[in-house]
Amino acid sequence: MKILLVEDELDLGASIQEKLTQERYIVDWFVDGEQAWIALNTQKTEYTLAIFDWLLPGISGLDLCQRLRNSQNPLQILILTAKDTMADKVKGLDAGADDYLVKPFGMEELLARLRAMQRRVSEFRPQQLTVGNLILDYSNFTVASHFSNGQAIPLTKKEFHLLEYFMTHPNMIVTRDQIFNYMYTFDADKVSNVVSAQIRLLRRKLSECGCEKLIETIPRMGYRFNAK
Repeated sequence: MKILLVEDELDLGASIQEKLTQERYIVDWFVDGEQAWIALNTQKTEYTLAIFDWLLPGISGLDLCQRLRNSQNPLQILILTAKDTMADKVKGLDAGADDYLVKPFGMEELLARLRAMQRRVSEFRPQQLTVGNLILDYSNFTVASHFSNGQAIPLTKKEFHLLEYFMTHPNMIVTRDQIFNYMYTFDADKVSNVVSAQIRLLRRKLSECGCEKLIETIPRMGYRFNAK
């Protein structure tokens, strides 16, 4: 799951990014609203949740909320702010935020609120994602298939996110850049063979499920997950 974090307090932003990364989230962290808006409009990166500080350089967190809602973007948004009056909370929620957290806050409360938001995102997605004969389990980061008699194969974080991306784009040709931008942070170094290496590792795991031929290489274009 990929989170967009926009926080200009460097110590706080670093702490949030570190904690979320420990919890197996992928985090793109920006320190101003302009950078975040550019990232949101590249149409290369897919975020599940967003955390916006209210007061930001460039474009405020509130303005980011309004811009996303005006463009019919359903991204779940948590606003962070020192503003704690009822009027401020109402203003933030009316701007399009899904939740509101007042500074200072504990990391455990932040994680709990994100889990609650994630459950709302997942209302239309069960704990298991099933495509063809393959079953991806969100509760324990495993994959199984009907060919493996339900035996669950553990996945690393990157293998899980890679397989999730393929399973949510079945029978579609996806490029290496699309996969990279889904799996890695916005400012990560784009090593030429990193996607190919991860796909090789994932194919080994899928072979343990009897599904080694699901991911097809399309020369000069990318890959296709052949759901059956």
